[in-house]
Amino acid sequence: MNENVKTSDEEKPDLKGGLLETLSTILWAVGIAFVLRTFVFQPFHIPSGSMVPGLVKGDYIITSKFTVGFGKHAATPFPFPVKKGRLFERELKRGDVIVFRPEGDTKNFIKRVVGLPGDQIQMKQGLLYINGERLPVETVGMHEYANQFGNIETGDLLIETFSNGNAHQILDAQKNSRLDRTELRTVPSGYYFMMGDNRDHSYDSRVSVAEGGAGIVPKENIIGKAEIVLLSVNEDFVLVKPWTWFNMRGDRWFKGIE
Repeated sequence: MNENVKTSDEEKPDLKGGLLETLSTILWAVGIAFVLRTFVFQPFHIPSGSMVPGLVKGDYIITSKFTVGFGKHAATPFPFPVKKGRLFERELKRGDVIVFRPEGDTKNFIKRVVGLPGDQIQMKQGLLYINGERLPVETVGMHEYANQFGNIETGDLLIETFSNGNAHQILDAQKNSRLDRTELRTVPSGYYFMMGDNRDHSYDSRVSVAEGGAGIVPKENIIGKAEIVLLSVNEDFVLVKPWTWFNMRGDRWFKGIE
């Protein structure tokens, strides 16, 4: 004969305790993720070709924050209690690839540091001059890339070298563009001059914020230093569509950023 077994109160599952434990675990996970994102690493997506050839549209990158210090946008979208400068500030070097937010803008930019506080910066005939000295460049070939309309363009691939020995590739995609010639600009104290590696298609510190560019960037607006390309996807990749997952670029996994 089957008999019903009566469960004592002590043997009943503690549903309330289990729910609280699950909620506590979730809150701890969210808290740890928030701390890591605010103080250690933060991912970003590259939406344009302004940093070609080193970074391409569709790259997902990881930036480090502790290597530059923590400015007012460190915890975006939440405010960070820094008005001027950066907490635990570390000075940037020419050639660093940096994520920042232009003053008065709501979008994040990624560019390369070319001018430090006190530097004089000017473009002449498509070549960069720092403090009156032209940076040496070496032509190494041609480079094809997709422009903002998805069309394939070709440009001269160059290697540019800073006085500190930091060398990187840049792209000369258009001769005699309006960005090839600029006035002499002196970088104020507490600011940095940023430029994209795709020199003719980058609205960077050569272009004012009012015109849609980055302007000269206050140091408190620095968010992080770009370290690696985590992965890269083509335009037809959609996370919620598993059949598009094969549209990742297999040659750009865990690629270091120079």
